[in-house]
Amino acid sequence: MGDSGPAGTTVNHPIFARFYARLSRAMEHRGLAEQRRRLLAGLSGNVIEVGAGNGLNFAHYPPAVTRVLAVEPEPRLRRLAREAARTAPVPVEVTDGLAEHLPAADAAFDAAVVALVLCSLPDVPAALAELRRVLAADGQVRFLEHVRADTPGWARVQDVLDATVWPYLAGGCRTGRDSLAEIREAGFAVTDLERFLMAETRSPASFFVRGTARPAPGR
Repeated sequence: MGDSGPAGTTVNHPIFARFYARLSRAMEHRGLAEQRRRLLAGLSGNVIEVGAGNGLNFAHYPPAVTRVLAVEPEPRLRRLAREAARTAPVPVEVTDGLAEHLPAADAAFDAAVVALVLCSLPDVPAALAELRRVLAADGQVRFLEHVRADTPGWARVQDVLDATVWPYLAGGCRTGRDSLAEIREAGFAVTDLERFLMAETRSPASFFVRGTARPAPGR
């Protein structure tokens, strides 16, 4: 779940937040829970999760993670995330904040996690620059995002939806955003990548990537 609005404001999408909370749990049973587990496998140390939504990642953090700072600007989703944090296997602190202005010190984290977030951010370059700022020099970003379709027909459908109703119905989400290209353009080197379809039947939001990126030397 992403964010919008200037620094210091609260993001409020009450209708979408209710819908997302229900839809996300249904998607867990269709394979997203396993993708979250793979996303977080092998992490350790201090982690920041940006756009934590309703906290569905929390159950999958491995025991080597010593602390998670989970940032979520939407009030209803933040309340649900705090409930999920109570039963997480690692310490999780849930806080308000925007991806473009993270409430964290420079180089404070060993890893950053974004899952279903970059699609809805109003300023992706600023958010990725913030991730670089708060990551340690040898830190990593783990990402799980739906992205632009790999076929012209579906890409055109995404463009039409993104130019009309979809962002208004889905909390600012853009189905056809090329988040992988955004990550690379922000100065990250993608060191691990898997592409997959989230659903058996293709839809505008079923084209996914999961992977790891690290700050590229000299960038």
